[in-house]
Amino acid sequence: MESVDVVIVGAGISGIGAAYYLQREHPGRSFAILESRGATGGTWDLFRYPGIRSDSDLHTFGYEFKPWRDEHAIATADKILAYLRETVDENGIEDKIRFHHRVLGAAWNSADARWIVDVEHDGVRFELSANWLFCAGGYYRYDEGFTPEFAGRERFGGQIIHPQHWPEDLDYTGKKVVVIGSGATAVTLVPSMAATAGHVTMLQRSPTYVMPVPAKDGFANTARKLLGDDRGYALARRKNIAKQRGVYTFCQKYPTAARWLIRRINASKLPAGYPVDEHFSPRYNPWDQRLCAVPDADLFEAISNGSASVVTDRISSFTETGVALESGRELDADIIVTATGLNVQLFGGITLSVDGEPVDFAQTVAYKGIMLSGVPNFAFAFGYTNSSWTLKVGLLCEHFCRLLRYMDEHGYDSVRPEFDDPGMPTKPLLDFGAGYVQRVIDEIPRQGVRGPWQMTMNYTVDADVLRNGPVEDSSLKFGALSRIPAAL
Repeated sequence: MESVDVVIVGAGISGIGAAYYLQREHPGRSFAILESRGATGGTWDLFRYPGIRSDSDLHTFGYEFKPWRDEHAIATADKILAYLRETVDENGIEDKIRFHHRVLGAAWNSADARWIVDVEHDGVRFELSANWLFCAGGYYRYDEGFTPEFAGRERFGGQIIHPQHWPEDLDYTGKKVVVIGSGATAVTLVPSMAATAGHVTMLQRSPTYVMPVPAKDGFANTARKLLGDDRGYALARRKNIAKQRGVYTFCQKYPTAARWLIRRINASKLPAGYPVDEHFSPRYNPWDQRLCAVPDADLFEAISNGSASVVTDRISSFTETGVALESGRELDADIIVTATGLNVQLFGGITLSVDGEPVDFAQTVAYKGIMLSGVPNFAFAFGYTNSSWTLKVGLLCEHFCRLLRYMDEHGYDSVRPEFDDPGMPTKPLLDFGAGYVQRVIDEIPRQGVRGPWQMTMNYTVDADVLRNGPVEDSSLKFGALSRIPAAL
């Protein structure tokens, strides 16, 4: 059986980052990246729908170690993919990637301090041994998006498409399109399709907060010209981290003022007399769910020029020619796009067992947002939901490497977090109200309300704890097959 020190699951933005930090900080460690698909890039290679782009600026969504050099801060998928693949090439990571390798499960054996990883490749199953398992596969199912049950779906005579499975040959020129949804995918699709479609209607059950942002960051571009790529990027990154935190804190502390400000901005981008409250004023407070960013107000521009419109209503049923709404109104459509969300699937859907006992993820508690209680030598990458995903992932990778160094220095082979405060209340790991989270709330790990068991969403706090704080902790139980330190 082949053996490596670390198995990284997933070759997307998190897995590539994990590989970079691991080989930089621990060049003597062997590792393999197992990728179920046939390409690097994860989300940015999978999704092919029109206009796909980031909803965070690339100065924070990009890696700290690799400057973002493009003038667009909100970038399209092709640019992000090129950036990721350039990172792979520059650092010799591709040799470590094994494509079409799907991890099905893993079994921990304390006697050997090893994971036996169950892998499928081209229909053939085999086992791989590893001291550590690092899951970097994101939080949703790659093979299946979420689509609710729509009455009368089978009657519709046109095409029904989910953005996660976009047909490469779809021609929507001059056609009537209804996009069901109001999240990040919908607000990206609508203005992009509206440029050539006959008309695009965004049909939403309820509004989402939408904020126009500049596609280009003038400060960042000027800083790069004056200070060079590295220093300019670092300065822009610090500025945008502070800005993201400031916006989030303002929305949480002063929700009424934030709601008023967002509405005023929206109204300024829409035609006079437009029913802003009907279509762009959610029932919840700002940042109770993620804000949707629209670069250069492209969604509002499409609405203003008449190529797109928004309808807020509930679907009664699909018809032969479109969608019937509960209000009695009907929307004609040649194409219906169900931008209705994702299916959450943590850790790539793998199953785990520890010394023969299956791991029930719903009974585990996250430690420092990187490990799970009771599960030895298992790490995962989960980014911010209120800021750029990669900001947190970078800190987690740094902490993982610090933990490995500590174990090397003290001769440890294994480490397991133990949730040692049974009186501490817990709450879901993903603690916000989005529908795709609520559907799996009873299946995912939990978090505590203080200390290392709290899943913080604050970069400043996390940087202090994960980058500068001590590795050793009373909640961590270290083990060794041999207590002779590696240095001796």
